[in-house]
This record gives sequence, C-alpha cells and structure tokens, in this order.
Amino acid sequence: MFVVLSEHQRTDEWYKARLGRLTGSKAAAMLASTKSGQEAAARRNLRTQLVLERITGQSQADDYHNADMARGELLEPEARSLYEARTSRPVCSVGFLGHPSLMAGASPDGVSADFAGLIEIKCPKAAIHLDYLRSKEVPVQYLPQIQHNLWITGAEWCDFVSYNQSFLPNLRLVIVRVTMDEAQRKSYELLVRMFLKEVDDEERVIRELGEYAV
Repeated sequence: MFVVLSEHQRTDEWYKARLGRLTGSKAAAMLASTKSGQEAAARRNLRTQLVLERITGQSQADDYHNADMARGELLEPEARSLYEARTSRPVCSVGFLGHPSLMAGASPDGVSADFAGLIEIKCPKAAIHLDYLRSKEVPVQYLPQIQHNLWITGAEWCDFVSYNQSFLPNLRLVIVRVTMDEAQRKSYELLVRMFLKEVDDEERVIRELGEYAV
C-alpha cells in the first residue's frame, strides 16, 4: 500500500517528496535500453540524477517547460471534467504517493472509485489528438508511466485520456483503458528493485569518497 507524501501537486512539499525517487514520469528512462540490449544513456543519466538528488537535496531534473506543456496544464481541469461527464465517474485529485519501502512514487492525474482506477490526461496538439482518435491505442511512450502508477497505487485500471478542445464536442476526448495483472505487477516491481539497488549502490560509493578526503 502507498503512503501519501504530499497532499497536492506542484507545491514545495510535492517537489521535495519527489527528490531521489523513481517517479512515473521517469519510468520510461528506467526501462530504456539500446537495440543491442545494453543500458541506454537515458537510464544511466536517470541513475545519476537520483543519486545527486539524494546527496544534494536539490532537484537535478531538467526544468525545460515549453508552450505545449503549459497548455496541457491549463487544459487538464477541462479534460477531467469532460471525462467525468462522459463516464459518470467522479475523479479526485491526489498529490504524491510513495511506495512504503522503496524510493519510488507516483502522481496520477486523477483517481476514481477509491483507487480502483486512475486517469492519465494528455492535451496534445490537434494532429496528435487525431492520431489517437484513429488508433484508439495508448502511445507507447506513455505506457511505462501508466504501468508505474498502477503498480504504486494498486489500482486495477488506468484510463489514458487525450483531450483537444478545438475538435467537435463528440471528438474532443479519447479514452483508452489499460489494465495490469498480478504477474505484470511482480515483473515490473522486480525491474524497479533492480534499478533502485543500482542507485543505492552508486550513492553508497559516492558517500564513501568523503571518508578518505584529507
């Protein structure tokens, strides 16, 4: 079961709770590998980032924030309200939810039915939303984040939601459900444990460097 480390998102408490922890937004980097099966640079960089955050107590994340990301944050409440109206399913907001024993956590865009389900909202440009309308599939780049959030919360399902307000009313929302069975949970947790052990080991090596300083 998770523990609540922050009541609200994008607050000082939320940013602090995330330091040094594997979050849903970084799950894809944790799983990244090269075509030959070797560790990808993204995974190596993530390990270094988490170690540095634990040692310095300061975020090492890239603070890049473009217009598309800002638009998505602005439109997210609209998307959530339309989802509730379309599905007749109330959605509650949450802050940062931490794993009880591992340095991992998640910040779902919304939870439903007392954590039976989650939602993950994206508000892409029109052309990308159109692709989602046509495929009715979750884009592969978002599956690790959804998988991570399902694992942390123990929820049975997560609805991927794409919203674009410029479409006709009946085309503004795309909803695709993702589920996670027990075997998938165990398999994912094993990968997380392996990665976080690497982070712990690297942190220990770096901290020991100070023991030999003159």
